[in-house]
Amino acid sequence: MSRAGRRAEARRPAESLAPRKLFLDGNHLCTMTDHNSKGVGRYLPAIARVLMGLVFVFFGLNGFLQFLPQMPMPDGATAFAGALLKTGYLFQLIMGTQLIVGVLLLTNRFVPLALALIAPVVVNIVAFHIFLAPSGLPLALVVLVLEVYLAWAYRNAFRPMLATRVTPG
Repeated sequence: MSRAGRRAEARRPAESLAPRKLFLDGNHLCTMTDHNSKGVGRYLPAIARVLMGLVFVFFGLNGFLQFLPQMPMPDGATAFAGALLKTGYLFQLIMGTQLIVGVLLLTNRFVPLALALIAPVVVNIVAFHIFLAPSGLPLALVVLVLEVYLAWAYRNAFRPMLATRVTPG
């Protein structure tokens, strides 16, 4: 332990140094205080994860099955969607990514990976609706808020990825 770590440890109150009862709750290591906390706040990450998962499963499936009626879009949005379709792969890749991420979020598997994979898609969804099709902006902003909230809720999983210097191995 570094000197700074030892100093921080020495400044802690005595009750925080007492051993805590740890247990595995699903895939998460929790303390008894985490598990016993009352209120809706402890359910917010799960609610946000399920909502975001439902949105991406729904729209990902719609990209393949096209069960939603096509609404008329502004010219720029139509040109953009047409360009994605003309590539022959990009539209399918985006819809497949949305579907896979939605399933991962709903099943609570690899959630930080799912959030990292879907982040550039969310940025493009928001940009698309800001610049090309403003009518869909409210849902795009809800998805953006869910993404940012979940990234914050799972921030400990992202810490190693955001290190400035890392040695391999």
